[in-house]
Amino acid sequence: MKIVSRNEELLRDALSCIPQPSSRTSLASCNKLIRFEDISAAAFKIQCGVQKTPCMYSRLSKQYGMDIYLKKEFLQYTGSVKERGVLYLLMSLPQDQQRKGVIVSSDSNFSMAVAYHASELRIPVFVIMCTSTAPARVKMCREYGAMVISYGTTAKDSQLHARRLAQENGYLYLEEEDSAVYLSGLGTVGLEMYEQVPKLDAVIFPAGGHCGLLAGSAAALKHLNPHISIIGVESESFPVLQQSLKAGHPAEDQACNNHHFYGDVSGVCFGSNSLQLTGKLVDKVVAVREEDILISMLRLLEYERATVDAEGAIGLAALVAGKLPELKGKRVAVVICSGNLELHLLQQCIAQALTLDNRVCRFSLVISDCPGDMAKLLEILAREEARVLDIKQERTFVTSELFTVEVICTVETRDKIHSAQLRNALLERYPRTVWTER
Repeated sequence: MKIVSRNEELLRDALSCIPQPSSRTSLASCNKLIRFEDISAAAFKIQCGVQKTPCMYSRLSKQYGMDIYLKKEFLQYTGSVKERGVLYLLMSLPQDQQRKGVIVSSDSNFSMAVAYHASELRIPVFVIMCTSTAPARVKMCREYGAMVISYGTTAKDSQLHARRLAQENGYLYLEEEDSAVYLSGLGTVGLEMYEQVPKLDAVIFPAGGHCGLLAGSAAALKHLNPHISIIGVESESFPVLQQSLKAGHPAEDQACNNHHFYGDVSGVCFGSNSLQLTGKLVDKVVAVREEDILISMLRLLEYERATVDAEGAIGLAALVAGKLPELKGKRVAVVICSGNLELHLLQQCIAQALTLDNRVCRFSLVISDCPGDMAKLLEILAREEARVLDIKQERTFVTSELFTVEVICTVETRDKIHSAQLRNALLERYPRTVWTER
């Protein structure tokens, strides 16, 4: 957490010393950054303000050959696990600062959690968003009770404006970092999972730049059972955490994809505390492709009726992609930490995932423009139990013989095997069928 106000010592934390990147710390010194007692205290203090979300056995278990339990943090009021750290952080503020208020400057899950819980605690809260922010995000923050101000065309513009307002009015400027207070709040996820699922073998968390959830929960779980394997998952497009661990310090000037699909998964590694804890307590960090994340989102929607974003699906994506074969036959918990995905983006993601999963296929072929020929094609599709989603006919610009029609057809199939059967049936009747490859 970054603090910018007239008095930057308002939120002193006896545990918030941050080691220099070049220094070496033992496990004991890492634990001084966030102790198990701090996480227990956070759990007690926030228990009435956040949901104790279920950690349920998943129907996906049989498909992937292990006992999978899903920790459904997307069921929090704002749809994100960030509420845990934010609520504990806000409750830890001095009363005089609570009266003055807080200010944030982004459209992230962190900002939405601040907007909601500050309002619930009757703390004046201001959210500065750039003019390109999605209207749905602006509306949501206002409904949570925050004063939302649109300013600037870039995130940097809104951040500078928020800092200026904080200095001029005595607000506390909050930016997601890795203070011990914030990490302790996030670490309560680990406590709950340990209570809810006995005899855990491994726990999978989203990683990426904002790895506070991974670090805080690892501190809790490793204290309770050092034999539990802690695994972080990030995107291959920006393996920020792996690069930072290799370098020994938070990655700087990391080029990240700012597409809203990735949300809080992208971004630079934001703190030495989280990095130190991750390096000491996390057993493995793996990277997955964008395609694996999309299929993971599809699996969660179909099997769990869970609508999640990339950050929420990335943990399961490691199992979908077969990145963790050592977990076969084990008892594994996966944190589904976020469900804030814009509707138009959700539609695109599901459409892409169905195509990647060989459930939506497209082909084109040329048939004679005679009565009954189109009916014969549809008869083949019906016999093969393919559902027609779209069909187009092109007569004018067909380059083959006259009086023919090119048919471009999009169909839905059950799976990859069903698609192959349909393809063979079409090639047998129409040898020049062109199957559109992704």
